[in-house]
Amino acid sequence: MAASVSELSGLGLLTWVYPPGLVDRVVAACGRAERRKRLLPARLVVYFVRGLALFSPAPYLEVMRHLVEGLRGAGLLGNWHVPAKSSLFRARQRLGSEPLRVLFATTAKPMATETTPGAFWRGLRLLAVDGTCWDVADSEANEAAFGRPGNGRGTGRSAYPQVRMAALVEVGTHAVLDAELAGCRTGEVTLVGRLPRSCGPGRLVLADREFLGVPLWQAFTDTGADLLWRVPANRVLPVTRHLRDGSWLSRIRASSGPARHESVTVRVLAYQLKGQVGEGAAESYRLITTLLDARRYPARQLAALYRDRWEIESVFAEIKTHQRGARVVLSSKTPEGVRQQIWAHLLVHHALRELMVRTAATRGLDPDRISFTETLRSARRSVTVTPGSFSP
Repeated sequence: MAASVSELSGLGLLTWVYPPGLVDRVVAACGRAERRKRLLPARLVVYFVRGLALFSPAPYLEVMRHLVEGLRGAGLLGNWHVPAKSSLFRARQRLGSEPLRVLFATTAKPMATETTPGAFWRGLRLLAVDGTCWDVADSEANEAAFGRPGNGRGTGRSAYPQVRMAALVEVGTHAVLDAELAGCRTGEVTLVGRLPRSCGPGRLVLADREFLGVPLWQAFTDTGADLLWRVPANRVLPVTRHLRDGSWLSRIRASSGPARHESVTVRVLAYQLKGQVGEGAAESYRLITTLLDARRYPARQLAALYRDRWEIESVFAEIKTHQRGARVVLSSKTPEGVRQQIWAHLLVHHALRELMVRTAATRGLDPDRISFTETLRSARRSVTVTPGSFSP
């Protein structure tokens, strides 16, 4: 499908998905518009920071040359020249992370239609939530802002400070719809608790067992979203009523706080996944859901559906392994620079996924059939070879 991806690359991925007019409005809204003409105006710096993510882990000057090569070949550069690395560094500092965050919040919308394979189930848009961590440059400022986890061996500390990120993902398209960043001392449950703002009726949110808690459950259901979450093995779920498909109704309560006096009705599904030959006993699963109607939402189908939660792990691998680069540490030595880099990576991933979804639609394919790495290579070529519509 690489050839089809190239056909849709147009004027370059960075300007195709994020046109200059939109970038200018975001820059102005964040108070980063220039009062005097600069060699590196804020608009160009926004594209440059996203270029750093697109061509990661290439150095500053190489990325800038990629961005302007198409303009140079078309004779559109005029007297403009590639600035020194120190100028690019200062321009990133002037811009900060807020324009990138706002640009992501403005554009990160669901991409799937009801005809997109794997995106809907019985009229519900499938979403998933989970968290991951980013290794960042080992500086005093980053360690103070984000913290440094243990090394996992019981002694010492990790080699790098870490940023924790929670994300809400559209399962069928792998599009990240919302994200929250904090230091590694902040728990995933706390960060995920800020994501219901991007949920609503007609959504079915999948989550793993570490997120099950009544306050977080209610935060999502209060938006009108439905939930299908895994249950920890030690959670007691007494039967209040057996249902025809083997599932049952139960009630959950918070262990502390005001919510402990109010119970929430849920439906429980219990099943086992048989291991491969030679892999030992089957693994037991229990899920709870807001979908209480056993006739309309059969337990067997819900159990099969839950495996789609793992799609969010593939999203994290796309961003952190293929796009950023395996074991690449974010280079910024300041917390603001780190946040800027992460939002830039999310913006680039969203653009790549939009390209993949549109390409799949033109061929009547599941977006999963489109290669992420081939799309990434094609996007890099589109930026380098074809002139962008922004002017230095």
